[in-house]
Amino acid sequence: MTSLITLSTDLIREAGGYTISIVSIIVVFAALGILVAIFMSIPKILEMSIKNKLKKAGKEEPNQKINVEANVNVAIAMALHLYFDELHDEESNIITIHNAPKQYSPWSSKIYGVQNQPVKK
Repeated sequence: MTSLITLSTDLIREAGGYTISIVSIIVVFAALGILVAIFMSIPKILEMSIKNKLKKAGKEEPNQKINVEANVNVAIAMALHLYFDELHDEESNIITIHNAPKQYSPWSSKIYGVQNQPVKK
């Protein structure tokens, strides 16, 4: 006995299924757009509030750029590199591989299943 299953889209149209689908997709993407706008504006809002607090306290943000010679920058970078490089252990770069003897483990041994047949009475 075979039966044919047919999908009728008439009921979907009557119930407004396409409308609900389109509206829900639009709502989801609108919500995502609003969240992106909020998350992108948070740093700007925080920066403005910090500037306002500094102005109220009478302190102004220093806008001076310090010009340092290239030799000084190189010396600082090299000192930092040497300092952070010392944090690692000295290694001999020799790799030794030893074969570990395998210990016998009967959990997967088939001889126990073959030799210990249940006694049928």
